[in-house]
Amino acid sequence: MKLRERWINLLFRAATGTRKTRTLLTPVGVAVFGVFTALFVLTALLVDRALDLPGLLPESARLPVSMPMMAAGFAVTAWSALHFLKVRGTPVPFNPPPKVVKTGPYRYARNPMLTGVFLFLFGLGVAIDSFSLVCLFTPLYVLINVWELKWIEEPELMKRLGDGYAEYRGRTPMFIPGFRRRSDSGH
Repeated sequence: MKLRERWINLLFRAATGTRKTRTLLTPVGVAVFGVFTALFVLTALLVDRALDLPGLLPESARLPVSMPMMAAGFAVTAWSALHFLKVRGTPVPFNPPPKVVKTGPYRYARNPMLTGVFLFLFGLGVAIDSFSLVCLFTPLYVLINVWELKWIEEPELMKRLGDGYAEYRGRTPMFIPGFRRRSDSGH
């Protein structure tokens, strides 16, 4: 069995396992995601310093540009998490909601929480004047997350939630409301 199928099956077993197991795995999932995200930020700072990369904006423009992006990213992420919690699930794939969430920001995009994280990271890159975080590491982070969603999480969701998720996926864009590529529809 390929590593991809093993990972999908691990998520499926955890998501359909006992409440105790899901609850125990939730902090592990949060920690892994947090460390993964922090490594991108820290690596970007090291690359900026090692390569002596130029800044992005004058100091006086950084906060006016970055704060709205960071605030919007945080707000979308929090709003998304709240809708998971309302249906007794978490954003962690080991302890997801028991059904497809179609309320709040999930009416418009399948992954608004990550959209918020992406926006926050771009804003953070501007705030800390990190050329590599804005131009290299956040785009790479986005690509890795898109890959993981398409090849790991969405197959697990299809396996666990079936036609309900297939229908939702077919009509709801992955990240950006109103933007759906043909391959996102699952057809």
